[in-house]
Amino acid sequence: MQPVWPWAEVRQTPIQAVYDLLMPDESAFHVARITDIDPVILYKILQLRMDVFIVEQDCAYADMDGRDVDPTTQHLWITDRDDVVSTIRILHDRDVVEFGRIVTAKSARGRGLSRQLIEAAFGLVGNVEVWIGAQAQHEGWYESLGFVRSGPNYLEDDIVHLPMTSPAGR
Repeated sequence: MQPVWPWAEVRQTPIQAVYDLLMPDESAFHVARITDIDPVILYKILQLRMDVFIVEQDCAYADMDGRDVDPTTQHLWITDRDDVVSTIRILHDRDVVEFGRIVTAKSARGRGLSRQLIEAAFGLVGNVEVWIGAQAQHEGWYESLGFVRSGPNYLEDDIVHLPMTSPAGR
C-alpha cells in the first residue's frame, strides 16, 4: 500500500503545502506579484511596513519606491487570521536578486516568521546569489541564514546598514 502523505491532496504550491504542515494554526503563507494581490491585503502589507519601518523605528523615508509595482517583483507574506503579520519582497534585476522590506509585526515576533519567508524566498529564486541591505543590528541573524558581509557599513535613512550576500547554491 502506498503511504498517504498529508500534502498528497493539496492543490497548491509545494511551499504552501510545507508551510501548512509547519504552521497548522490560522496562519497562511502567500506569494504573488502586485497585480495579483487583493487590494485589502496589499493595504495591510504596506500598513505593516509603515508601522515598523516608519513609526516603530522612527524613520521618515519613502517606502513607496516604485519597486513594488515592477512586474518581476514578488511579494511573500504570512497572514494570521485576517492580519498580515510578516512580509518580504523579492526584487529581480538583471544579474542580481535582492530580498528586502523584511518585516514582522511586533505582536508576531519570536515565531520565526521572517526566517520562514526568507527560506521560502530562497526556494523561489533558485540557485542564484542574493543581496540584502541589512540593518547592522541584525547582522548575526542574517549570518544564521547563510548571508555574509560583502562591504562596509553605510547609513541609510539614519540607520546603519551593511551589504550582505548569500552565495549561489547556499
